[in-house]
Amino acid sequence: MHMHNAWGGSFDVAMDSATDDDRSRNLDMDRAALQRLEETQQSWLLGPTEKKKKRYVDLGCMVCSRKLFIWVVGSIVGAIVLTGFITLLVETVPRHHSHPPPEDSYTQALHKALLFFNAQKSGRLPKHNNISWRGNSALKDGSLQSVDLVGGYYDAGDNIKFGFPGAFTITVLSWSVIEYSAKYEAIGELDHVKELIKWGTDYLLKTFNSSAPSIDIVWGQVGTGGTPGDTTPNDHYCWERPEDMDYERQAYSCGACSDLAAEMAAALAAASIVFKDNRAYSLKLVQGATVLFAFARERRGRYVKAIPDAETYYNSTGYWDEYIWGSAWMYFATGNSSYLKLATAEGLAKHAGASGGWKYYGIFDWDNKLTGAQVVLTRFFKMMSPGYPYENVLQQFKNETELIMCSYLPQYKVFNQTKGGMMEFNYGNPQPLQYVAGSAFLAALYADYLSATSAPVWPCGPDFLSRKVLRDFARSQIDYILGNNPAKMSYVVGYGKRYPIRVHHRGASIPRGRTSQGCTTGYKYRDSRLPNPHVLVGAMVAGPDTRDRFADNRYNYNYTEPTIAGNACLVAALVALSGGDDKGVDTNTIFSAVPAFFPNSPPPPGPWRP
Repeated sequence: MHMHNAWGGSFDVAMDSATDDDRSRNLDMDRAALQRLEETQQSWLLGPTEKKKKRYVDLGCMVCSRKLFIWVVGSIVGAIVLTGFITLLVETVPRHHSHPPPEDSYTQALHKALLFFNAQKSGRLPKHNNISWRGNSALKDGSLQSVDLVGGYYDAGDNIKFGFPGAFTITVLSWSVIEYSAKYEAIGELDHVKELIKWGTDYLLKTFNSSAPSIDIVWGQVGTGGTPGDTTPNDHYCWERPEDMDYERQAYSCGACSDLAAEMAAALAAASIVFKDNRAYSLKLVQGATVLFAFARERRGRYVKAIPDAETYYNSTGYWDEYIWGSAWMYFATGNSSYLKLATAEGLAKHAGASGGWKYYGIFDWDNKLTGAQVVLTRFFKMMSPGYPYENVLQQFKNETELIMCSYLPQYKVFNQTKGGMMEFNYGNPQPLQYVAGSAFLAALYADYLSATSAPVWPCGPDFLSRKVLRDFARSQIDYILGNNPAKMSYVVGYGKRYPIRVHHRGASIPRGRTSQGCTTGYKYRDSRLPNPHVLVGAMVAGPDTRDRFADNRYNYNYTEPTIAGNACLVAALVALSGGDDKGVDTNTIFSAVPAFFPNSPPPPGPWRP
C-alpha cells in the first residue's frame, strides 16, 4: 500500500547503486565546496581580509624596521662576543715575550754611581734612602752659631761638608740632567738624580739668607779638617761613623768669597733649569742664585782667606773662572743679557786665562771651571748664533775648546799617559781619577754637540778628526776606570767582579750598631786589613799611581778615598756614554729661558785716513 504524497512524487526510496568509495569521495568534495562557499560568503559579508602590519622601531634620529633593528643589534653583540673570545684565547695561549736588550756597562755603572750620593747624605734621611747601614746624623750642625745647617752631603771619607766642591757637585749633576734627561728617564733614574740634586740645593739655600735682596755672609763649611798632627777632636783626627759623632762641629762663614758664592750661584741656576716643571721651586732657586752672584761680584776675594781650614784640602786658585762659569749659568736660567755680557767680556776672559798657556789649562775640576764654561758657551755660540757684540769672545771660546779637545788625545802628547792607558791630567799627582772622569765627560759631551750641529769633524791643527775619535777617547778612559787596566780592577766599588774592599770611608768601615766609645776607638777599624763591613756601592776611589799600581789600603786615602765632586764627573761621563752613540743631547732645554736673537749690526769702521 502506498501513501499519497500531497506534494507529488513517490515516497519510495530508490536504492543507490554507488559503492562506498564513491560516496566517500563525493562527501569530501561536498565538504570542500561547502568550505569554499563559506569563505565566499564571509568575503561578501566582511569585505577583503586585512594584511598583517609591519612593526617599526623609533631610534629618535631615524625609524627602522623592528626585524632589521634586531638583526643589526644581534650582529653587533655577536661580533663583540666573538672578539672577546678571540682576545681571551690569544691572552691565554702561552707565547714567548721579547726581553729588552741588556744594559751596557756604562748604564750598569751609572746605577751604582748614583747610589754613592745616597750614602753621603747628612742630616735626617728620607725613609727610602736605600742604604741600610746609614742613619740620621749631624742633626745639630750650625747650632753653635745659631743657624740651621743640617743636611747636604759629606765630602768624602770624612764627615766634613765643604761648600766649594759641594756646590760644584750640584752644578755638574744638574748639567748632566739638562743635557741627558731622556737617558736618565729611559733607565729609570731621572727621579733619583733629581732627588739627589734637590738634597744639595735645599742645603745650599740654608747657607745664606736666600729670601733677602742682598747678603753679607755665606756659610762655606761645616766640620774641621785641622792640620796634620793635630790631636784636637775633629773630623779628620777622629774615626767615627757620622751617626756617632760626639765632638763639636764648627761652622765657618765668609764675607768676601767670590769663588764660593759664584759656584753656589751656578749650582742653583743650573738646578733651576732641572726643576723648571716645578715653577715655585725653580723661581726660588733663581732668586737665591741672583742674590749669591751679586754678593760674589760685590765682595771680592778667595774663600780660603776667610776659611783657612779649607786651604789644605780644597784651595781655590782664583775666582775669575767662577765669574764666567757662574754668569753663563745665570744667563741660561734667566735670559738676562747682562749675564751674557759679563760671560763674554774680553777683560774677564783675559783674567781667567782663556788664551791658555798655563799648567792646568784644559782641566775641568772643582777648582778650574774655565774649560767647562768654554764648552757650554761654545754650545750656545754654535746653536744660537747670537752675533754682535758677543761673537768675538764666543769665537775665541770655540777655538780654545777645539784645541782643548785635541790636547786630550794621546797622539798629541800634551798630557802623559800611563802604560795602562790612563791620561795623567793632574800631572802625576795623587787621586787622578776625578780628573780623568771630568775630561771624559767633556769629550763625550762635545762630541754630542758636534753631532747636534751636524758637524762630522773638528780641526786639530792641519788635521780634521771625526767626532767618533772624541767618544772613543772618552770610552777608553771610562773603561780604564771600570776595569780595563793593568790591575784588572774596577775602581767603582760594587761594579765588576773585582773592586776595592778597603775604601777610606768612616761610615763604611765601622760595623753598624757598634756604639762609639770615643773619638779614636774607630782606629782599629781604620787600620784593619779586613774588608769594610759595608760596601760603599758606586764610589769611585782616588785611583792608581803613575805606574798603574793600586794599593787597596784603607789608611792611604790617596788610593782609596772617594769624593762627591769626582763621582759627579763620573756620573756625567757615564750618562753621556750610555745608550750608544745615536742618543745625543737635549738641544732645547738649556735655552728655555733664553730669548730669540736679533743681532745688532757692528759699528761702522772709522773714517778712512791716508
